[in-house]
Amino acid sequence: MKTTRYVYWQDGETWLGYIEEFPDYLTQGETLEELQANLKDIYEDLTAGKIPGVRHVADLQIA
Repeated sequence: MKTTRYVYWQDGETWLGYIEEFPDYLTQGETLEELQANLKDIYEDLTAGKIPGVRHVADLQIA
């Protein structure tokens, strides 16, 4: 099973979050479970090339 990290928080009644590798693509849900489902959907779109010009975050070893 593949996993990825995501950042999430609650703002009032809404759950907000984004996949750590793709911080430009924020999504939301009325519940944490709905947010997770939406994050899975956006991850599939981002990694399948369905969204052009995707920016990535990565680690760079400099020393």
